[in-house]
Amino acid sequence: MQVMKWSALALAVTAGTTQLAFASAQSEANGFVEDADAVLFLRNTYWNRDYNKGVSDAKAWGQGFIGTFESGFTQGTVGFGVDAFAMQGIKLDGGGGTASNHNMGGLIGDSNEVNSKGDNTPVDDWAQAGAAVKVRLSNTVLKYGNQMPNLPVLAYDDSRLLPQSFTGTMITSSEIEGLELNVGHFTQNSSMWDASADDLELKSTDVAGGSYQFTENLSAALYYSDIDDVAKKQYANVNYTIPMGEEQALNFDFNIYKTKYENDTTASDMFFGNGIEGDDNTIASLAGKFTTGAHAFILAYQQNSGDVGYAYDIGDGGSAIWVANSYYSDFNAADEKSVQASYELDFATYGAPGLSWKTAYVYGYDIQVLNESDATEREIFNQVKYVVQEGAAKDLAFKARNSIYRADNNFGTDMNEWRLFIEYPLDVL
Repeated sequence: MQVMKWSALALAVTAGTTQLAFASAQSEANGFVEDADAVLFLRNTYWNRDYNKGVSDAKAWGQGFIGTFESGFTQGTVGFGVDAFAMQGIKLDGGGGTASNHNMGGLIGDSNEVNSKGDNTPVDDWAQAGAAVKVRLSNTVLKYGNQMPNLPVLAYDDSRLLPQSFTGTMITSSEIEGLELNVGHFTQNSSMWDASADDLELKSTDVAGGSYQFTENLSAALYYSDIDDVAKKQYANVNYTIPMGEEQALNFDFNIYKTKYENDTTASDMFFGNGIEGDDNTIASLAGKFTTGAHAFILAYQQNSGDVGYAYDIGDGGSAIWVANSYYSDFNAADEKSVQASYELDFATYGAPGLSWKTAYVYGYDIQVLNESDATEREIFNQVKYVVQEGAAKDLAFKARNSIYRADNNFGTDMNEWRLFIEYPLDVL
């Protein structure tokens, strides 16, 4: 806590002495229509989870259509605008007992229809739509309505067929160069598993914080969230890069969450089910990344402490876990420690721009489960991605992601997973 308080003080002092170093964004507004942007994003996904130990396999194939509209701001001292989205998911395959109850492979489960294995059957199609009004004064924007925030303590999930959304108010201010401040109050949250706009019956989530770019190579962030009757979270990040010559650099990235749950069963009941109950968790990670030309080598260490593991998507979104060792497994169980070694390759240097590969191995140990404190888990992760760089199919993206996961019998279920994505953005405006 002393480190976090000192970081907050340093940020405040620096911000207070920094000059307003860039022009007002509102003064450069061209108009509601003139700066408008509309995109139809096509996403085709296939999931295959091959479980061991008697657990039902999960296979699903779907097509998503995500239309987004972002207006510009009207001219004047105060600008007004509107953002909107409409999206639809269609099941192409996933019936007949092939999609499991706990994960629909990016599809949405029908709670009223159960297949032969006792799992919820995915619905054939589902849709969501939303809109938000926005007001801008200088470099500060207030937005109210349906939106997709992306903050460490409130982050929508976009790893499935259709993204999550939240309903509420967000203020984002960038009046000082390098400093971004965020304050928000949200009252609805669509989860990763349901088409409802508020299937989690969220009371409210309040967020506040900001990030500051001290220098070209040093940045920091502090955030706080209060999920009413569920949990309170504090988050801090420091990111530092050391240039080491032409096309070489060493980067360090530190992340920490401190969570206080409102009751002893929030984390254990909603996520882990390992018989461990408690009301607090601290999860921290430190990653070092050495980049040389097309190659990057990463080593990371992550540690949990407190009574229980780290829970998220409890009113804060399915991506509110900005730590180093988060892949298929998040390595976020009670008392768990984990180490990672990974490698990244950018094939542009070898004549294939747009093609990249990442491989990682993560080992988790000292996991606390009922009557045991040394359970383990491990994952081998691989991802290959290609984005078309030019021509009629420019920005068409192909991504193949594979995880091989193994765990002790008393902690997790062994699994091999494939996720395949084809994505294409069509500019409408």
